[in-house]
Amino acid sequence: MRPTRVLVVDDEPLIRQSLCGVLEDEGYTTFAVESGEACLDELNHTNYDLVILDIWLPGMDGLDVLARIQEIPLPARPAVINISGHGTIETAVKATKLGAFDFLEKPLTIEKVSVVVKNALQQRRLEMELERFKQDGRPSSIIGESVPMKALRQQLSLMAATNGRVLIYGESGTGKELVAHAIHNVSPRAPGPFIEVNCAAIPEELIESELFGHRKGSFPGAAEEKIGKLQKADRGTLFLDEVGDMSLKTQAKVLRAIDEQRFEPVGAGASIQVDARLVASTNKNLEEEIERGNFREDLFYRLNVIPFYVPPLRERIEDVPLLADYFMKEFTTAYGRKPKELTPEAYRVLQEYPWPGNVRELRNLMERIVIMSPQQRIDARHIPLGAGRRPSLERPPERFASLQEVRAAAEREYILKKLEETKGNVSRTAEILGLERSNLYRKMKALGIVPKD
Repeated sequence: MRPTRVLVVDDEPLIRQSLCGVLEDEGYTTFAVESGEACLDELNHTNYDLVILDIWLPGMDGLDVLARIQEIPLPARPAVINISGHGTIETAVKATKLGAFDFLEKPLTIEKVSVVVKNALQQRRLEMELERFKQDGRPSSIIGESVPMKALRQQLSLMAATNGRVLIYGESGTGKELVAHAIHNVSPRAPGPFIEVNCAAIPEELIESELFGHRKGSFPGAAEEKIGKLQKADRGTLFLDEVGDMSLKTQAKVLRAIDEQRFEPVGAGASIQVDARLVASTNKNLEEEIERGNFREDLFYRLNVIPFYVPPLRERIEDVPLLADYFMKEFTTAYGRKPKELTPEAYRVLQEYPWPGNVRELRNLMERIVIMSPQQRIDARHIPLGAGRRPSLERPPERFASLQEVRAAAEREYILKKLEETKGNVSRTAEILGLERSNLYRKMKALGIVPKD
């Protein structure tokens, strides 16, 4: 992983030199600039963990620069320590309110700088960890006691301390994303961000901007600057979900970024250095895709350093009761319902079903049962599964109190099915359903469907 980077901003050469010397003795990598404008330009090109920022600068003053830095989203936003030779209590209070970690008066002492820098970096790590937990609503453990899942957990423990690139194979709905999260969580990069890119859901013309970011005005519609997912993943993990759906043009740029750990945002004239671990997943046979000319062989070998295989649910049918219980508890808690219990006959029906949609289908079924079944004890007759076919609402159950409830249940079922077919792409789903995207969002919200980010 890359060393901690500190940017020193001061118009006095001796102060820049002395601060850089002290910080480098502490093991940090430093860079110094003499103005606020140069500071913001440097932050556009390189990720820093900390900025030591003078208040009184030529041109843009330090407080204005601080306000601009606070607009940078985590994890790219650095911590800031303000310094000044003409500090007042009013200035210190204003800097703190704007988001500065601390305010130091000149002349600076080595001991004070060392302590405050360490504390500021620790605070930033805690903020990033909190942000990661906010964004990650998925379970951190991999559920299952079958032989394939025990083998998968053993493989995770063997590669826990490594930073090798990983390629996760498995059918749609098997839980490849959960495995990617688990790989990140057991790695040395766990305190850093986990950033996901759904290669199947993003239109080809936008995926380059999504990955690498863009500068304002670099193409029609680029009304403001965008930080790419690769830059956001600095010191963490970048997860390329369904990488087999990525265009050859984007594959070439990803290959270069992997090799150099450096990339150029769309419309930028300079490259950005990053330190991100790459984890990818696919439901395709990439070797066959290579033969068809759809996937680059050199990228395949870069990604396939540590291969993982996530088995389909039909190959670990003994895990179905554990997963069903887990999802049942998850949704009864989420919807504020009383706990429900599956009977032995219900478990038998679930284990006899082939699960073409894998774990995702089982999860959706448990959610449907929690919402639609008032019974606390769920028997086989309450499970809307047929012999070898998907759940259906051909005969609306008598539990619906009104025609409106039947219509809402049918609409929810159909929208969930189309979202699954498009891998969560709301725009494509709206097009299939003949709705405006905004109308579909409103309908999803009304039906309690949470869009996948």
